[in-house]
Amino acid sequence: MEIWLNPACSKCRSAVELLDGAGAEYTVRRYLDDPPGEAEIAAVLERLGLEPWEITRTGEPVAADLGIASWPRGTGDRSRWIAALAAHPALIQRPIITADDGRTVVGRSPEAVRSVLPEA
Repeated sequence: MEIWLNPACSKCRSAVELLDGAGAEYTVRRYLDDPPGEAEIAAVLERLGLEPWEITRTGEPVAADLGIASWPRGTGDRSRWIAALAAHPALIQRPIITADDGRTVVGRSPEAVRSVLPEA
C-alpha cells in the first residue's frame, strides 16, 4: 500500500493514524518532495475513476495564479489539467492511497481509508 501525503495536512495525518491503528503496511510518498509525473497521475486517475479536475485543489494559491477555475473540463482538456498537477503537485488532492490490489481512493474520510484496508 502507498499513501501520497503532505505531513502538514490534518486529513493525511488522520489517514496515517487509521492505517497505523489497523496495522496496515504502507509506504509514504511525500508527493510535494517526490512529485508524480504525468503518466503516474493519469494511472491514478484511471484507478480512481475520476477526472483531473476532480482531484485538483482549486483553493491553492497556484490555482489562482494559473486561473484554473476558468479552465474547460472536457475530455480534450485532460492533458492540460494533468500537466498542471504534475508541474504543481500542491494542486493534487490528498491523501491518495493505493492498496496492493490496485484499489485507490482519495482518503479524506475515515470510510475511504478503511475501504482500502486488507480484509481482516
